[in-house]
Amino acid sequence: MKLGKSASIQYGTGAISGFFSEDNVKMGDLVVKNQEFIEATNEPGVTFLLAKFDGILGLGFQDISVGNATPVWYNMVQQGLIKDPVFSFWFNRNAHDEEEEEEEEEEGGEIVFGGVDPNHYKGEHTYVPVTQKGYWQFNMDDVLIGGNTTGFCADGCAAIVDSGTSLLAGPTSIITEINHAIGASGGGISKECKAIVSQFGELIIGFLTKEVYNIMFVFPSCAGRIESMVDDKNGDKVSDLNPICTICEMAIIWIENLFRERQIMEQFVKYASQVKYQDILALLVDCESISSMPKVAFTIGGKTFELDPHQYILKVGEGAQAQCISGFTALDVPPPRGPLWILGDVFMGQYHTIFDYGEMRVGFAEAA
Repeated sequence: MKLGKSASIQYGTGAISGFFSEDNVKMGDLVVKNQEFIEATNEPGVTFLLAKFDGILGLGFQDISVGNATPVWYNMVQQGLIKDPVFSFWFNRNAHDEEEEEEEEEEGGEIVFGGVDPNHYKGEHTYVPVTQKGYWQFNMDDVLIGGNTTGFCADGCAAIVDSGTSLLAGPTSIITEINHAIGASGGGISKECKAIVSQFGELIIGFLTKEVYNIMFVFPSCAGRIESMVDDKNGDKVSDLNPICTICEMAIIWIENLFRERQIMEQFVKYASQVKYQDILALLVDCESISSMPKVAFTIGGKTFELDPHQYILKVGEGAQAQCISGFTALDVPPPRGPLWILGDVFMGQYHTIFDYGEMRVGFAEAA
């Protein structure tokens, strides 16, 4: 049922606008009655076009809910649909194990509403209280590189755990230190993206000015797609550019945001030649050096949670075309919410996470 009230949301990447509606929502065997939700009628840009999902299920607190709408999780509790006011996450980091039979359907992970699955964690959970409602925010005690404290959290660090964030984000100063320690450098991506902007910037802008956003398109798989697409559209000859898709997608989003701010082509080209791409995009590391990189750890609730290099480095592609990318990204959240750490999927992939609404706490244990 359409309620008619308009709504809009600006995410960290991407935005939507639309209107509120109400309906019953079924998840697994649960049916949540009279649930408010937003029907998106406008999704500007390419973020949601490139995404491999159809919607966003918010599991934060009502304090940050748009229009003060009651989150689906609250309604589950209030309607007595679950036994305990708890939900938990497990990400399967072995989903593409070569030993699995091809015909066997891979399980990418699991979210349990109303409890936890003991098959997906080892030992006991370490709990910390929620310090501020909105996101699932808590205090973090320390950040360590190679077993040595950085001292960054001497006065305490605010952190949230968020399944909607792919990487692990933190303030620029300490993320720069971490990336330096693991040998990350933006040179490779800078070169790729300069090549992208040089060859295809005008073409991309042409699409954006016409509000045509199905431009995954322009980049070769990204390699073959742009060649056929450009040839079909305007007959231009395309050189043998072969950036990885992840870089392509980030470059598109960056170009779109930049163009939105700088509508004139000449200004865009001038600015594009000066920008420090490594400050915007993910940082490459040498795939051959992963085994020698230091562990990075976070102390939470008096317990140290380590990430080894194979857990915080993202490998994209195979063989000679493989690229390795740091899972640490800089994000400066301004006060009063920030500075803030975001422990996203890079962290949650290694640690089973419990969101305990009843006790207002978050718990972590080694994933299994």
